[in-house]
Amino acid sequence: MEWNLRMVAAQRGIWRSTELRRALADAGLQISAGKMSHLWSGTPISIRLEDLEVICSVLHCQPSELLLRADPTKAMQKAEAVKAAEVSRSVQPSRRRGGRPQPPA
Repeated sequence: MEWNLRMVAAQRGIWRSTELRRALADAGLQISAGKMSHLWSGTPISIRLEDLEVICSVLHCQPSELLLRADPTKAMQKAEAVKAAEVSRSVQPSRRRGGRPQPPA
C-alpha cells in the first residue's frame, strides 16, 4: 500500500503539514508535530480508523484516495531489497583477536 496524504491534501489546496494539522485540530483530532511530520512525509505503519475517518472528513475524500494499492512488481522488488539489506547486515566477517578479519578460506 502507498500513502497518498500529501497529494490528496495538495489537490484540496493544503500545501503544508501545519495547515492540515490545524484543520484536523479544528475537527477534534489533536496530532503531535512528530506524528504529523511522519504522516505527511512518510508511510505510517498503522493508523487508527477513527483518525483516518477525521482525515477523510477534513480532506473531503475517501480512504481509497489516501491508501493506494502498490504495483505488485514494485512491491516485490521492495520486499526483496529489504530482505537483501537484512541479510547483508546479519553477515559479519569473523574477526581474530586484534580486531583484524580472518583471511578467506
